[in-house]
Parts: sequence; structure tokens; C-alpha cells
Amino acid sequence: MALVGRTCVDRYEAHLVDDKTGQPLSPFYPPDPRLLRVAYEYWSIEAGRQGPARARQISVPEVPEIQRGTFSPRAVSAPGVLPQGYMSYFVAERACQAAGKRLCSEAEWTRACRSDRGTKHPYGDNFEPGRCNVFRNMHPAFELHGNSSVGHLDPRLHLVREEGEKPMLLLTGALPGCASKHGSDQIYDMVGNLDEWIADEKGVFVGGFYSRGTREGCEAKIENHGPAYADYSLGVRCCKNAE
Repeated sequence: MALVGRTCVDRYEAHLVDDKTGQPLSPFYPPDPRLLRVAYEYWSIEAGRQGPARARQISVPEVPEIQRGTFSPRAVSAPGVLPQGYMSYFVAERACQAAGKRLCSEAEWTRACRSDRGTKHPYGDNFEPGRCNVFRNMHPAFELHGNSSVGHLDPRLHLVREEGEKPMLLLTGALPGCASKHGSDQIYDMVGNLDEWIADEKGVFVGGFYSRGTREGCEAKIENHGPAYADYSLGVRCCKNAE
């Protein structure tokens, strides 16, 4: 974690492990047993029926053994891994608590994102295309379903590659030019990659995910979904009071 004021902030967006066994959970499925079963059963059938031919060729990922029964998610912050999407506010909150941490408040998150210079974006005040993984030219739901507004629990969404090469969702810390700098420390991917839940019980997420058409940087915020909402674009990073 990085120290920002009186708060410790995860350097990376979280991936999840099972709290009891430590085994990694799949980043392609909701980390909720009931929702996972619904998504897997539905898309195992419909993936071969819906969308253009190129989409029907993308296989539905297998569900790991640990997620075929009961499991409990715990957030882990580490570089070079695929972060976990498909999270509701409630799952994100529990995952941080299982790690001995908590959701960041909006003020904590924004301060960390703005770097120690207080800029609108982690790297400065003016939007620079490509510095962060946001405002990409493609939308994975459109590529799979021909409609950006449907199929948001499809486990293949993060398997879509832009122009057949570059993944839409990047590994944590893959864009050092997007880092939020605090002294000699850095926090990664606060803008782009995944939207991130914050500590607001009404359901608020911030930062923008890779296909969100926003140039608002650290000011990007979505407030029109409830806390039970979950889709592929929603992740988390955790905070903790400095000791």
C-alpha cells in the first residue's frame, strides 16, 4: 500500500482469492456463487448462438474448482495480474474487509488519484489519449453482442482484444505513464482499466473503465446504479487507516 496523507491506499486494483484457501478466483466471473452459476449456465448455452461469427468463436472460460461450491472473496493488491471485475458494492466491501482493509472514501480515493500535485489526471491537468486505459475505440459488449448495452455478465468480455492484438483489460500496473505519484511512491490504474467502488452505500464508482468515453480523469464518477449492481467493468481497490 502507498501512504497518502493519513490513509494507506492499495497500489493496484484488486484481484480476488478465496479467503479460506488462498486460491485465486476467476476474473471472468462474478465473485458471488449465485450470480456466477447464473452467468455460467446462461452463457455456456448462449455464447454459441448470439452475436457475430467472430464472437461465437470465443469460448466461455472454465470455472475453477474452488468456485464450483461455496467460496468467500478476499482482495489482494499485486502487480502484473488481471484485476477482478463483475463486483457489486457489497462484494467489494466484503473483499476489502476480509483483507483487513475497507473501501476508500471518495475524498481518499480522489486525493490518491490526483497525485501529490493535485492534478485532474494522475499525470497532469490535460487529458492525454493512451496514457491511461480509458476511452478505448472498441466496446467489448458491442463486439460480442452488437450492442454495448447488453450482456454485461458475459464471462468472455475481458477476452476481447482490440484489433485482434491488445487486450481491453490490462494487467495491473501495465501503464506506468498513468501512475499517480506520491513522493517516491506510485499508485497505478486509478483512471481506466476498471471502475472502482468507493464507500458510499448508495452505490458510487469512480475512475472510468477501459471503454468508458470519459476525459474527466480523477473526477469521473457514476452514481446511477444501486449497490447491488454488478457487471464486468466494476472492480475495487482498498484503503486502510495509517497506523
